[in-house]
Amino acid sequence: MLTATSKKKAVLYRMVMKDHICPFGLKSLDLLKREGYEVEDHWLRTREETNSFQKEHGVETTPQTFINDARIGGNDDLRRFLGKDVRDPQATSYRPILTVFVTTALMSVAANWASGSIMTVRVFEWFIAFSMCVLAILKLRDLESFSNMFLGYDLLARRWVGYAYLYPFGEALAGVLMVAGALVWLSAPIAFFIGAVGSWSVYQAVYIEKRELKCACVGGDSNVPLGVVSLTENLMMVAMALWMITKAVAL
Repeated sequence: MLTATSKKKAVLYRMVMKDHICPFGLKSLDLLKREGYEVEDHWLRTREETNSFQKEHGVETTPQTFINDARIGGNDDLRRFLGKDVRDPQATSYRPILTVFVTTALMSVAANWASGSIMTVRVFEWFIAFSMCVLAILKLRDLESFSNMFLGYDLLARRWVGYAYLYPFGEALAGVLMVAGALVWLSAPIAFFIGAVGSWSVYQAVYIEKRELKCACVGGDSNVPLGVVSLTENLMMVAMALWMITKAVAL
């Protein structure tokens, strides 16, 4: 029986053309080398050569890896053979939104550091404002896709479809103004409104209706599950709005 501990020699066929170098072929080559295999690397330099190879071996895709004269398959098949995880493109994950929050948190600390301090209240203000800006960018990257997913759960957007298109612009505007600490009379109400509506919409869909949906918070092509993280994003906007109003009144 063939195992990953067999003789460390592999044969790889991958597309290396003038106008296209297969990324999965490069990943397979890199993985085999990291696993200690001596790789016989065959380049498929034309579409005709690639088609001929696929027809000969009865496969529809490249790259294709062979170990001990047995065909292992493509990059995902190779990863499974070597005991590596294979990403499920349909699987839900909080990674996209957590990546945004971690990055904007570091940006906030860095911006505050540049102004002469490390940790002040301004760090938390910038964190929320930067997060709003980045999340707005991700939504605006494909506004149609965002609106399609957003309409699945936002209560106001269901009544007025135009709100689904305005939401990212409002989030971006409020975020930019909050970074500058300017026009609180405009930024705070916008953030409070979209945060409050969003919070209730998420709560209604997830905790009352018990629906399993994906969140449009990082754009309409994400697999982030609608739930506590989505609710947190909206509550952060509400909290930031109230904080900015409190500061403005105190001054």
